[in-house]
Amino acid sequence: MPAVDHAIDAGVAADLAADLALLKDATREAGRIAMGYFRQNPEVWLKGGSSPVSEADYAADKYLRETLLAARPDYGWLSEETADDAARLKARRTFIIDPIDGTRGFLDGRREWCVSAAVTEGGRPLVGVLECPAKNETYLATAGAGAFKDGKPLRIGAPQSPAMVGGPVSMINAMPAGLRDRVKRSEYIPSLAYRIAMVAEGRLDGTFIKPNSQDWDLAAADLILHEAGGAILDAGGVSPTYGGRETVHGSLVAGSGELLGAMIRAIRGEA
Repeated sequence: MPAVDHAIDAGVAADLAADLALLKDATREAGRIAMGYFRQNPEVWLKGGSSPVSEADYAADKYLRETLLAARPDYGWLSEETADDAARLKARRTFIIDPIDGTRGFLDGRREWCVSAAVTEGGRPLVGVLECPAKNETYLATAGAGAFKDGKPLRIGAPQSPAMVGGPVSMINAMPAGLRDRVKRSEYIPSLAYRIAMVAEGRLDGTFIKPNSQDWDLAAADLILHEAGGAILDAGGVSPTYGGRETVHGSLVAGSGELLGAMIRAIRGEA
């Protein structure tokens, strides 16, 4: 029996390694496509009257959709820039994609944006890649195999003093008073996925995530943070799930240790 279990584990590991290689190559090329529009005044439209989307988003999305689904036709597809299709709910595994996470920053010429890609199964990410071409950085993770930035392992250590926390001022101010005095708010980071990766790297100690984030904002970054020793949690202390019928999330927090617990209390209104 142990030999059989080992063989199953090895087979899953091989599948995930292949998916990681696929996502690395595809996001690198999607990043190259997006860079062709970066600081070049691409055409922009508004979704829902307020959310910008550019021709760069659409070009990167088209490449990713065609490339990834050609390689894995049995996987579901969920992307910010593709009309959702409920057929994905029947797939065992699903690609969750944001072709440019941080579009506003991208359009403003800021470098903190990334191509975000994940493979999920059973509501949780198995593989995640954040390709950040304007900063020449790549974050990636595989479930159970660790998180890495540019080939170097990521592991959350002791918090800074004062602790550096991202997110809306109102959410930071809701932290317990004794801890709030030992926290400094970080500069604005336009990409939520990149901000979470900064927590995994230790450049931030935590971040609040305001309501209405979507699966594609979170899935890849969630796995990277988890494999680095942190977590994204809701007010009940539960990790979000991805790839289901509902893709929108409420208030969340990302971090580790005592700080993460205090942030949870803040979004519960227990300050």
